[in-house]
Amino acid sequence: MKVNDGWSPYLAGALSGLVSIGSVWFVGKYLGASTTFVRSAGMMEKIFTPERVAKMPYFIKEAPIIDWQWMVVIGIAIGSFIAAVTSGTFQIKPLPDMWEAKFGPSIKKRAVIAFIGGIIAMFGARLADGCPSGHGLSGGLQLAVSGYIALVCFFIGGMLSANIIYKGCDE
Repeated sequence: MKVNDGWSPYLAGALSGLVSIGSVWFVGKYLGASTTFVRSAGMMEKIFTPERVAKMPYFIKEAPIIDWQWMVVIGIAIGSFIAAVTSGTFQIKPLPDMWEAKFGPSIKKRAVIAFIGGIIAMFGARLADGCPSGHGLSGGLQLAVSGYIALVCFFIGGMLSANIIYKGCDE
């Protein structure tokens, strides 16, 4: 199978914009994803200690249920898979070439670092009361200056982090 460059970022951006508009139009809510992960943790915790979850102020405000946003996150995973398959870029690889070139072939090391990174990202999303899609994309849709500032900061942070982590890698 020939691997190409994938989907046009313009088409993907336009489709994301349509999903954002549809979210506001049909559900009356702006896109975001981080709350879904916290709600999922609450759903898992309800299995073992439902009385504790019922008393937690956060879960009183954000009920740990499967809702429209939870389904959007599932849709992101399914859509990503479909996009990768239809563009001819789908691969099953335990480690990206760039990671292996920089840090070696340890899948365990990658898993530990990814887990720690996920914890840091989730902590930041909860601290900011939302994730990059919530602040950047949805804030931009509302023409909120804070949304644009957040989006610029996410890009700068991502570029700096990638430059520090992968400096010297060619890919």
